[in-house]
Amino acid sequence: MSAYENSKLLGQVLSANCPSREILEHLTNKWSVLVLRCLNEGVHRFSELKKRIEGISEKMLAQTLKMLEQDGFILRTVYPVVPPKVEYQLTLTGSQAADKVIQMVNWIERGLPEILEAKSTIA
Repeated sequence: MSAYENSKLLGQVLSANCPSREILEHLTNKWSVLVLRCLNEGVHRFSELKKRIEGISEKMLAQTLKMLEQDGFILRTVYPVVPPKVEYQLTLTGSQAADKVIQMVNWIERGLPEILEAKSTIA
């Protein structure tokens, strides 16, 4: 798809070919949301993120970090020391995305009693 065709799709998230769908999927999966929340607090190493995010496997954390880095939401810094030291932090775009994602997380947490009540009446 040409840059022109891509530009025509901007703002067309309901279109099957809109490139924003892939980014939406990346930002809204549960592991990305949790990684963004952690990194919003500051710079973290892989092992710190693994400890903070209960239930995430090393493989899934590595995949999530790589995906968010490729999308430009996080910066991965490798220090030339032995043993290797790698840190992750949000980019400006990542910080903006994290703010929005955290607003959603906070809304869910505030509304959790009502949400759970609604779920129990339907089940």
